[in-house]
Amino acid sequence: MPLESVPNVSEGRDAVVIDAIGAALAGRATLLDVHADVDHNRAVFTLVGQEQELVDALLDGIAVARKRIDLRSQVGAHPRIGAADVVPIVPLRPEDMERARSTALELGRRIGQELGLPVFLYGELAPGRGPAFFRRGGPEELQRRIDAGDVVPDFGPMQLDPAAGGVIVGARRPLIALNVNLADANVEAAREIAAVIRERGGGFPGVRALGLDLEQAGHAQVSMNVEDWEASALHEIVAAIEREAAARGVAVAGAELVGLMPAGAAAAVAGAALGIAGFDASHLLELRLLDGG
Repeated sequence: MPLESVPNVSEGRDAVVIDAIGAALAGRATLLDVHADVDHNRAVFTLVGQEQELVDALLDGIAVARKRIDLRSQVGAHPRIGAADVVPIVPLRPEDMERARSTALELGRRIGQELGLPVFLYGELAPGRGPAFFRRGGPEELQRRIDAGDVVPDFGPMQLDPAAGGVIVGARRPLIALNVNLADANVEAAREIAAVIRERGGGFPGVRALGLDLEQAGHAQVSMNVEDWEASALHEIVAAIEREAAARGVAVAGAELVGLMPAGAAAAVAGAALGIAGFDASHLLELRLLDGG
């Protein structure tokens, strides 16, 4: 069984750079999906491979990002601390988490050693620390925290690269990156809604949410990572956003999936929409065939 990786890079506008990173990743592993967003100024790649294939592919892709992206001139709605901002290793089966951990550690070690970038571990390798812990305040604030001894890179130098920053590396369960767009540019409403639905504000378990202003698209957005889709069903999250938006006199204009999502999450939404009791991924024909019937 392969492992998955979903590297997020801080470039969503320059198709030449995005294609170059994608080609580097695809040279050693299987690239399944590329999602780029102009306002976020971010591209999310989804690839799978065996342990060594993933590490080699990711090193190649991060090297291109390091060379082609300069954070000093990069602006976007999404927070970031690196050209290759966050690189998770994801087990497709729960029993493969240890493989994901060891692969992420090897990747982090080689990024620090071979690419000379500081690496910060998160997720299963640093419980209690997510990407937001490092992104708070941006690269400048992160360097200040490093200089003060509050944060120490797990691999690589103590100085962020002036252009490429650092890399956040970890192992985590599959998550769903879902954005819900509001019909207008009311970013204050988006931020208020995000505060209500995220776990930290007493909302849905495992939900991380931000309210963002998408200037080029001309509307605001509730941008989410659903880290536990079994505990927090997508249709319930979207329904809650619709209610909160309506309470603020704002309409919801649709949702956007970033990357790929587990079949089980889609089955749960379909079962709820159709009113089918007990409907889950085991009732999907194609998955049953892949499992041998």
